[in-house]
Amino acid sequence: MATIDPSRPPASESPLRRAAGEKGLKTGALGLASSVVIGLASTAPAYSIAATLGIIVAGVGLQSPIVMVLAFIPMFLIAYGYKELNEDTPDCGTTFTWGSRTFGPMTGWMGGWAIIVADVIVMANLAQIAGQYGFRLIGAHGLAEDTFWTTFAGVVWIVLMTWICYVGIELSADLQKVLLTIEVVVLIALGLTALWKVYLGNAPDGSVHIGWSWFNPFEIDSIDALTKGVLAAVFIYWGWDTAVSINEETADTKHTPGRAAVISTVLLLLIYVLISTSALSFAGAGETGNGLANPDSSGDVLSSLGSSVFGTEGFGWFMAKLLVFMVLTSSAASTQTTILPTARTTLSMAAHRAVPQNFARVHSRNLVPTWSTVGMGIASVAFYVAITRVSTNVLTDSIGSIGLAIAFYYGITGFACVWFHRRVLTRSRRDLITKGIMPGLGGALLAYFFIDACIVYSDKDYGTTYWTLPFPPHWQLGGVFLTGIGALLLGAVLMLVYRFMQPAFFRGETLPRAVAEREPPRTPDAPVGPVGSVGPTTGSPGAGGTAGS
Repeated sequence: MATIDPSRPPASESPLRRAAGEKGLKTGALGLASSVVIGLASTAPAYSIAATLGIIVAGVGLQSPIVMVLAFIPMFLIAYGYKELNEDTPDCGTTFTWGSRTFGPMTGWMGGWAIIVADVIVMANLAQIAGQYGFRLIGAHGLAEDTFWTTFAGVVWIVLMTWICYVGIELSADLQKVLLTIEVVVLIALGLTALWKVYLGNAPDGSVHIGWSWFNPFEIDSIDALTKGVLAAVFIYWGWDTAVSINEETADTKHTPGRAAVISTVLLLLIYVLISTSALSFAGAGETGNGLANPDSSGDVLSSLGSSVFGTEGFGWFMAKLLVFMVLTSSAASTQTTILPTARTTLSMAAHRAVPQNFARVHSRNLVPTWSTVGMGIASVAFYVAITRVSTNVLTDSIGSIGLAIAFYYGITGFACVWFHRRVLTRSRRDLITKGIMPGLGGALLAYFFIDACIVYSDKDYGTTYWTLPFPPHWQLGGVFLTGIGALLLGAVLMLVYRFMQPAFFRGETLPRAVAEREPPRTPDAPVGPVGSVGPTTGSPGAGGTAGS
């Protein structure tokens, strides 16, 4: 296990900051650009569009672009909550740490668990996509449809990405820069080429010019359709918080991660609006032919769209192949960046004794979490293999359930930001807006989406599977709902078990609740308690800390 760097920060520095830098991670390794790249890559823009755009179009038709904008709003608001909380407590545990300091250990533990659940589940789908597209890239379409070989290839991808994360954060960032550059360039080329062909009259039948009604939410048939569309679109923004989970490894721990998160969400909005608008204009929203709502291609709109936009000969063939390669690299890149936040969440949880201490170990040379990184890879492989052996339909529904975990821990973060800073909200207009109104509204929106999703997902006809409860009243519930809620309930059970085994964290001894700051702010030379090594004692985050500093 790594030990504390003997060169400690000055005594005047906040004890929260000092404890955040003492987990053994490599400090100062990443700048703003690298953090933004990791935040963007974590969302897997190409893969997200390929897997989700057709579903959104099938529900809301030509109003899909405004749904992209509406889904961006809660993400942007919550990103500001992350930014404000990180400036006060830059801890790689993010929601776990902030939830514990604000609402208590049980809320924080469940927030951390939701991060782990969402990441492990999505790894299965990312690995499957990487496996399928790898075979499609080389023309082995038969293997791309074979469950065994796609699972095998997916496991190889998980192992490879886990190894890269284990080698070091800088290698991870450098690889992401290359992969993301290819991804964004090809996506922009796809969008601009599609619009160019539409307005020159070279697009196929079904193409249509962009209309202002596409950005009018009142044109959507029903509130239910709007809600389902936004729920699907929220998923494609998820992942930018990875930029904050690597906060202890950035050059400016307090400011760079939050800025990267906000910048990432804005850039994602621009990419998604461009692609959704251009794809709709080129292919239309029909359910036949090239239409984006065609059931035969809605699960992977980019493959068919790429061939139609770029063509099948010469340079166009190359670009179409590059698009397939881009979706492959997008899912592979996201596989890697999904490991990063989970490993750092469990590292922080272990450092505060909320999970077994072995997960707090950091490699002495690579300065990355060891057990946490390898454990994430093993858990992802185990879940992926197990779920594909049951049914690919179960895998599909498990992916849909991720939205519940996302809304759960993002919502906790939004509300934590408001309550954590509650006594400084009247200090200035900026504090009121960025620490109160924005994250609070984001949390409220996600709470609504969580409740509405539970209602929608519980319908046995939603998704591809449903289960009958083995006890009275023998309700038939959708597999998406049961997977999402079941995963969260499993976490609650594990939390209660570990609370019995290791009660120190749950008594608030290793991560005490913060005392909200009062006016005037505490002076920088406030007394600092002793700081321990990786295992937090009296100097763990929250001891003697202030809110809104």
